[in-house]
Amino acid sequence: MKKLIKNGVIVTATDTYEADVLIDHQVVMAIGHNLDEADCEIVDAKGCYIFPGGIDPHTHLDMPFGGTVTKDDFETGTVAAAFGGTTTIIDFCLTNKGEPLQKAIDRWHEKSSGKASIDYSFHLMVSEINNDVLAELPNVIEKEGITSFKVFMAYKNVFQSDDATLYRTLLEAKKLRALVMVHAENGDVIEYLVEQALAEGNTDPIYHALTRPPEIEGEATGRAAQLTQLADSQLYVVHVSCAQAAEKIIEARKKGANVYGETCPQYLVLDQTDLEKPNFEGAKYVWSPPLREKWHQDVLWQALKNGDLQTLGSDQCSFDFKGQKELGKDDFTKIPNGGPIIEDRFSILFSEGVVKGRISLNQFVDLTSTKAAKLFGLYPKKGTIAVGGDADLVIFDPNQERTISADTHHMAVDYNAFEGMTIKGEPVSVLSRGEFVVKEKQFVGKAGHGEYIKRAKHNEPYQLKKVLPTNS
Repeated sequence: MKKLIKNGVIVTATDTYEADVLIDHQVVMAIGHNLDEADCEIVDAKGCYIFPGGIDPHTHLDMPFGGTVTKDDFETGTVAAAFGGTTTIIDFCLTNKGEPLQKAIDRWHEKSSGKASIDYSFHLMVSEINNDVLAELPNVIEKEGITSFKVFMAYKNVFQSDDATLYRTLLEAKKLRALVMVHAENGDVIEYLVEQALAEGNTDPIYHALTRPPEIEGEATGRAAQLTQLADSQLYVVHVSCAQAAEKIIEARKKGANVYGETCPQYLVLDQTDLEKPNFEGAKYVWSPPLREKWHQDVLWQALKNGDLQTLGSDQCSFDFKGQKELGKDDFTKIPNGGPIIEDRFSILFSEGVVKGRISLNQFVDLTSTKAAKLFGLYPKKGTIAVGGDADLVIFDPNQERTISADTHHMAVDYNAFEGMTIKGEPVSVLSRGEFVVKEKQFVGKAGHGEYIKRAKHNEPYQLKKVLPTNS
């Protein structure tokens, strides 16, 4: 049945206005006033904003790491994402050296098929560049619609690639019109600092941060940006956590480089002191890059406001405190890196950003949805509210307050990194391709509704199919 959302205020990255939205055959059919209500389910959005569905460009679901596997998979993770106003995620497909890329992609399809309640796509990790990899990359783009490749500059002897691999990936991405993503930390220096800390008997969670200082992230970000300029390619720096990294991105962009930056809500509202919590509680906040001293938050907020950082990812990578984080009880290097963020990404940015006057309402939409859609080949299918685009919509009450807690969240993990934080503004109902996934704060979706999305190339629009309305 067609749906007509009435009485709401539509907000996109550029406009804010009152109008109704007509949905049919999974897409937005019309936007305006006095639309035909015949054969429609009427949805009253009075007092609410109507946002484009959130796009989370950075998730790790059902991912092996540090001898264990993330607690949230594509079923629980996408349910939590939907409650948080996210209707599309892009997850990271990990590869193994010497293994065909397609084998890794097939493995990620197996993890996700029939489980997701919202739409999803993949980034592909590139751990080595050789003739076999170069031969496969065009097929990865054309067949799988994976148009973004990730290179790690950290996690030595696990994920880390050398500079030659990064540079050759940048060159290939320029030719193929793909976007290179980078985890920018100097893994070699981190390895030395970690060995030094352990030799001195420093094993507590706080040493995860102290062995990964912000200068290490800044150096790697600057190095990646310079290699991007040398290759005349394009780069997306994930999870920017500190002033030093933000400054390198700003510097590169001023020189005309195609360098983009993402930060995450944890770096905007949490700080390094969380890692000092007693009774090993600090392990809950171990992820990479680590939390920084509080003053870095102001720099990141300003970078978001100025457009120097373009997106907000969650870096969702959840591990239980009991039984998983505890693996590093006597050695911080064995604490699985990552946190449960996917559900609260959207609302934290609204509450801490819009409500507190740090960013505008339209910037909020751009950061949580539109810019990611444009960078990763989903726009205008997703990332905006426009006729012909997917009816991925969030009906959002800006006046509702809630206190974040593991007791009420929908992730499978046993703690919440933002426990006790009160935020203003909450999704009430969420639609994915015109179907309710969350309705009046109740989950009404189903596993398998989410579709795998083959994305367009970097900076190319997603070609929409023309859909004619019917009387169904």
